[in-house]
Amino acid sequence: MTVLSPVRAYEHKWIVLVCVGIGTFMSALDASVANIILPVVSRDFGASVTTVEWVVTIYLVVVSGWLLTFGRLGDMFGNKSLYVTGFGIFTASSLLAGLAPNVYALILFRVSQALGAAMLFSNSPAILTKNFPAEQRGQALGLQATMTYLGLTVGPSLGGWLTEQFSWHAVFFINVPIGLLGILMAARFIPRETRSARRERFDILGAILFTIGMIALLLALNQGAEWGWTSPLTLGLFTGAMIIFGAFIAVERRSEFPMLDLALFRVRLFSASTATAVMNYICLYMIIFLLPFYLIQGRGYSPQDAGLILTAQPLIMIFAAPLSGILSDRIGSRILATLGMTILAGGLIWLARLGAESSVSDIVIPLAVVGLGTGIFVTPNNSALMGSAPRQRQGIAAGVLAAARNVGMVLGVGLAGAIFSTVSGASSAPDALYASVAASFLVAAGIAALGALTSAVR
Repeated sequence: MTVLSPVRAYEHKWIVLVCVGIGTFMSALDASVANIILPVVSRDFGASVTTVEWVVTIYLVVVSGWLLTFGRLGDMFGNKSLYVTGFGIFTASSLLAGLAPNVYALILFRVSQALGAAMLFSNSPAILTKNFPAEQRGQALGLQATMTYLGLTVGPSLGGWLTEQFSWHAVFFINVPIGLLGILMAARFIPRETRSARRERFDILGAILFTIGMIALLLALNQGAEWGWTSPLTLGLFTGAMIIFGAFIAVERRSEFPMLDLALFRVRLFSASTATAVMNYICLYMIIFLLPFYLIQGRGYSPQDAGLILTAQPLIMIFAAPLSGILSDRIGSRILATLGMTILAGGLIWLARLGAESSVSDIVIPLAVVGLGTGIFVTPNNSALMGSAPRQRQGIAAGVLAAARNVGMVLGVGLAGAIFSTVSGASSAPDALYASVAASFLVAAGIAALGALTSAVR
């Protein structure tokens, strides 16, 4: 276990924020451009769409499966060590992905890239929490969230431009100079934690069980629509995941040094913040999944125009997140987090009214409302979750936070796909697509309302 020296804790806090911001921006940028290049990769390598989809799927599954492991290792051996190592792995893997000779090599290098990203995701909030005083934690996490949304906003347009001007390889090569800069700055300016006298052992069995269980669950959720939700493979993965997670909890309860300290979930603030984060990301990714269908298939917008319309949401989040973080340092997190989820629910109800005659402003305004609600919610909620965990469990808390995001993302896409296919399959009317989108957004609004209630009573 490691503890940050209080003498150096806040010495370079703003430069530390820049170091973490570079990694956050790069990771978000890479996640947001991957879908853009899939058609080009499929054409260049002569690979099927089913095969090429694994370029995205494998990244998501591997990142999610290893988040807790790297968070726990960060607590034991230092968040800085894991963060810098992750930066190095991610940067080297980006170079190799850009040089991939075939689609299978690209998928393999995406696996190693995901391992590096998991190290970054699971240690960056812990580094910020340790290097900023409690009264500035919300501000720091809010600025980090801004870098996330900036990467998500810039990613699609930058990826499309790089692919058009050069090739899809450039999408991965762009990470190399950014990564080298981030590695040098992180190694120089992030303070190294001093080792505590208390030694803890790594829970190998717990790590194996969690990783296998998470991979099985996310594969079932991610591929269930294609394989069939009642297919033997999908049901087998769901059943296996539940059994493995049950064994994981049993092992953690008896472990002297557990992989996941279950005592954290006995803290109402921590458990409620985690649950609300999952619900927020379910709603967010239902929107991300469904609106392109509405805009491109339903309304006939070009992919470029659709992408421009969709930027309304992250653009508002860029400004709302840091302001909400600063305000949460002064008035606390509960009011802001609850308000954010309430606004999100209202924006989703507004989106459910979209139809065949809706104008661009009819689409952009509710998207901006959704972005405002999410921006207000995310930073106070993240600050509350990280602040409710002991200092020696910051890595685990950061891993839980990142896992909540990824699980919510996959649940959102899976739920939206299931509702969309069910409603549209039940009707052959021309407006079936609009009815499917409306039903999905109303369900999402209900989830957001539940999240507001969870946040209010925490």
